[in-house]
Amino acid sequence: MTDRLDEYRRKRDARRTPEPVPRTRPRPTGGNRFVIQQHHARSLHWDVRLERDGVLVSFAVPRGLPRDRARNHLAKHTEDHPLEYLGFAGEIPAGEYGGGHMTIHDHGTYEADKWRDDEIGVTFHGDRTSGRYVFFRTGGQDWMVRRMDPPEPGWESMPEAVEPMLAARAAGLPPDDKDWGYELSWAGRRTLAYVSGGRVRLTDATGTDVTSWYPEIRPLGEALAPLEAVLDGEIVAFDGPAVSPQSLERRKAPRDSAAARRAAERTPVQYLIYDLLWLEGHSTLELVRYAERRELLDGLNLAGDNWQTPPYFPGGGEFALETAAAQGLSGVVAKRLDSPYLPGRRSRLWLTVGAS
Repeated sequence: MTDRLDEYRRKRDARRTPEPVPRTRPRPTGGNRFVIQQHHARSLHWDVRLERDGVLVSFAVPRGLPRDRARNHLAKHTEDHPLEYLGFAGEIPAGEYGGGHMTIHDHGTYEADKWRDDEIGVTFHGDRTSGRYVFFRTGGQDWMVRRMDPPEPGWESMPEAVEPMLAARAAGLPPDDKDWGYELSWAGRRTLAYVSGGRVRLTDATGTDVTSWYPEIRPLGEALAPLEAVLDGEIVAFDGPAVSPQSLERRKAPRDSAAARRAAERTPVQYLIYDLLWLEGHSTLELVRYAERRELLDGLNLAGDNWQTPPYFPGGGEFALETAAAQGLSGVVAKRLDSPYLPGRRSRLWLTVGAS
């Protein structure tokens, strides 16, 4: 009788990896447990494992399980894993199979309503994952997974595109200063980031996809995972402590991915994030005020080598202008603290240094 863990053992050396490597054959069980592990290996993915006949039938899902019925996600059928893997989390050493950091994203039980060689239908009952999903084979070890149930109540799909909210030039600070928040104007490239399944898609103010221009921003998706969000901000290049529009212009439209990587090494950019437009299935455009969006954004703790959330100044217009002048910036952007986000509308004020 074939040992279903032969391939698993063949790929692992128990002396080098903390993963469980049982020596005995698995025994059939009637269990119905599952685990989903977030796996920061060569590329981020989620491992979905289903208890079946004494082993964990496993799929590597690069973008995680879909949250709504609008999309199918790739699922790679991998080798069966031992039941001891239900509780495994830790660091698989570099150079070993699957090397990287692994955490438990969710666990619980499931019900199977279909189990064939080419299609598996299950309903998850987990802390973070619930509902019916179908895994179906498309060829060889390649499968897809689709959510069959409606999304959770109140869930809205991530928008494909959002037109940025704009600012109009103003001659001076608004008289009701305390009702406004102020951000530094960085003179960068306005950029929206759509973060889903550990991946990032970047578009500029015209809707052009600029993801390939800035490979150093891509790790933002992995840093934010498993959360999904739409962010608004600017891509900025620096020459020493000062912003450099000339350096940023040189980062435009690289010939290919190799040229983009070389440019990122020579002139790395920063993504300065100042607004949050969608988070975990909920739009923040019209119902959530600016001050509340900033609070949600700050709660994400977005700080990395090439991205950050600059502070804003509630009710501090004079101080904001002084700060902009000290940093050699052209001005500030004023936003009402109680304002919604109105795509494409000019509902903010741009004030130059010296305006008061």
